[in-house]
Amino acid sequence: MTASGTDRTGSGARAVAGPGAELPETAAGSAHSRTARVRRATADDIPALVRMRALMLSDMGLDTGDERASWRAASARWFAGRMPLSDEFAAFLVEDPELGVVACAVGACDSHAPSPANPSGLHGHVSNVSTDPRRRRLGHARACLDALLTWFEQETRVAVVSLNATGDGAGLYESFGFAPPPNPSLQLRTAGPSA
Repeated sequence: MTASGTDRTGSGARAVAGPGAELPETAAGSAHSRTARVRRATADDIPALVRMRALMLSDMGLDTGDERASWRAASARWFAGRMPLSDEFAAFLVEDPELGVVACAVGACDSHAPSPANPSGLHGHVSNVSTDPRRRRLGHARACLDALLTWFEQETRVAVVSLNATGDGAGLYESFGFAPPPNPSLQLRTAGPSA
């Protein structure tokens, strides 16, 4: 149950009580799910957040290059610039005792012109929902996303949260109440200078 009274746990799943919550046991009673915890990321976690971003992008079919790829350093700088903005940015992760960070979800607030439906003008955006293949299907992504959505609800003035879903993640997001917007967004890739 969330602050707004919405059940975001999905059918049959145990509620995760935001950051610091222990993850629910899986049907197999995995020791990994019993010992991993959700926590808010700190600046020390930036290398892990970049690694998890690379994993997500690779799973989406992008060539992420090696550890020296310039986008990785740019991502690290991006995370470092946002980490201190605790009322505009948050990342939650699961750290496994054997593997380190194995799951994460990242959220940021963007300012838009206010409207009757969103007087603050703030929109939330979820990104970087990713889980290490060795720890998938244990509830880690669900727990990170739940902690992130709790942060949006309790610590920001965001009225709308959006994300871009892959086929693999759509079911998870729908179980939290995400649905297509009434006015679908479109994209245009410009021919402007690249970074």
